[in-house]
Amino acid sequence: MPLALLALAVGAFGIGTTEFVMMGLLPEVADDLNISIPTAGHLVSAYALGVVIGAPLLAAVTARLSRRTVLISLMVLFVAGNALSAFAPGNESLLAARFLSGLPHGAFFGVGAVVATSMVAPERKARAVSLMFLGLTVANIAGVPVATLMGQRLGWRATFLGVSAIGLVAIASLALLIPRDRAAAPTTGLRGELAALRSLPVWLALGTTVAGFGALFSAYSYITPMLTDGAGYADSSVTLLLALFGVGATIGNLLGGRLADHAMRPTLFGGLTSLVAVLALFPLLMTTAWGGALAVFLLGLAAFVTGSPLTMMVMEKAAAGPSLASSANQAAFNLANAGGAWTGGLVLTAGFGVTSPASAGAVLAVLGLGVAAVAYAVDRRRESAGAGHVVATHTPERAGVLHH
Repeated sequence: MPLALLALAVGAFGIGTTEFVMMGLLPEVADDLNISIPTAGHLVSAYALGVVIGAPLLAAVTARLSRRTVLISLMVLFVAGNALSAFAPGNESLLAARFLSGLPHGAFFGVGAVVATSMVAPERKARAVSLMFLGLTVANIAGVPVATLMGQRLGWRATFLGVSAIGLVAIASLALLIPRDRAAAPTTGLRGELAALRSLPVWLALGTTVAGFGALFSAYSYITPMLTDGAGYADSSVTLLLALFGVGATIGNLLGGRLADHAMRPTLFGGLTSLVAVLALFPLLMTTAWGGALAVFLLGLAAFVTGSPLTMMVMEKAAAGPSLASSANQAAFNLANAGGAWTGGLVLTAGFGVTSPASAGAVLAVLGLGVAAVAYAVDRRRESAGAGHVVATHTPERAGVLHH
């Protein structure tokens, strides 16, 4: 694997850290800005909104630029957003800075996935994508806990200055390691990128992402009350257990990349089926401390096995315009985040029990399997129609040969 993938992973590490660290710093931010914790929670939503808007928008407007230039520019925007967060005087300005920080997120992963796959042989493309996403999963093991501790000890503003420093390292790494000739300006342009999004298989792949990762976030958004009220853990143990989720996600990400290179669709179906099973077992596992720890690990493992095959499927179906489609897939991940959390909250508010968000997630994972099955059926039908078309066009030709 080329060393340039390390530069993409460093950028992913910074993005993953800033995305998830706010959840652990909400009390400190709320106290410092004299706002309530629910109001501070809007800072998480502002970032997600930035991702959803920025992913397709920035990928579209940079469609004719060198992808190396685009990646560096996106990290410059990332550094600016986090630096502005560190110096924000009030809640409104911090909301704006968090929105700005989220804008480059999806486009970075979308364009980065295209660059990563362009630097390796076809049989190693999914593995290359998984190595880029390794930065995101490792951020949950090391970046988020360290950044949260830094915010608690030195103040939350120090955390965002630290994340800005990671962004500067990523910029230097991209400039040094991403080869110019492998990231040349694409020839499709904006029209070609947009045309790729008119494909039904692309939208089915995006729908699979929304449902499949919505299943994850339905449970993960409410994992703390499950661990404390269900499995009996103290609040102080939750951070360590979330790092265990990161370990599972890292293993699942690497495993999914390796398996997808050999059999992409079976890996996707296997990952979603495993996710259904894990979420269905949550009510049983969350009755004991060891079961709760196992559930957190398996949740990360099963969910992130599907990450690389989903990304590759979207890029494959949008081969004429992979940057925009891949970036749109990142927007779909964040829609899954919001939709999954909303779904889990509904069943929890309805009084179905502390583990009910996981059960709702299992239903969403089944829905994801259904969408993936429809996508497979559409592909088979198109392949059959293509084969029939070839036969039809050759039949007269063969008849003419026989006649002469």
